[in-house]
Amino acid sequence: MTEKIILAGFGGQGMMLLGKLLAQAAMTNGKYVTYFPSYGTEVRGGTAVYHLIVSGEEIFSPLIEEADTLLVMNQPSYLKYKGMLKPRGLLIVNTSMIKVDSPPDAKIYKVPATEIASKLGNVLVSNIVMLGAYLAIKKLFSAHHILDQLQATLTGKKGNLFAINKQALESGMQVIESAYHQSVS
Repeated sequence: MTEKIILAGFGGQGMMLLGKLLAQAAMTNGKYVTYFPSYGTEVRGGTAVYHLIVSGEEIFSPLIEEADTLLVMNQPSYLKYKGMLKPRGLLIVNTSMIKVDSPPDAKIYKVPATEIASKLGNVLVSNIVMLGAYLAIKKLFSAHHILDQLQATLTGKKGNLFAINKQALESGMQVIESAYHQSVS
């Protein structure tokens, strides 16, 4: 099993944290991991993309030419990286900020992550909403592995952010579980 993931959004949307959480959770589960973060020249507002490969076998290159999964937070990132998704790959889009006009040949999940995060009280957790959706779809590992990594990351002054991040993760998972339940009914 090898999963090649591209996470993309504006700088400040938490793509680096999202990638780090996934990488750490995968490593604690005994998986091989490579990652390649890339930032735009701006601190906030520029492009932030994270190439992440998780595998049960040794990985020889951190670069992704064709992704199994593309998780995107905004329109410019969607337009820039949709061509890197393999045919029939997984596309998870933040529909609060992305309009999918001519969908690629992909399994598309639409998650209003920014809207959900705003209702939770902090728009900055929209990345964690998307992470919850990803976990519900792929089931790469359980949510408690991510929560363990979040708790380890959110220490000191950031310790009070754990509760809202947990809510965001659960909300993202629920969006997918609700959509799946409705499509089966």
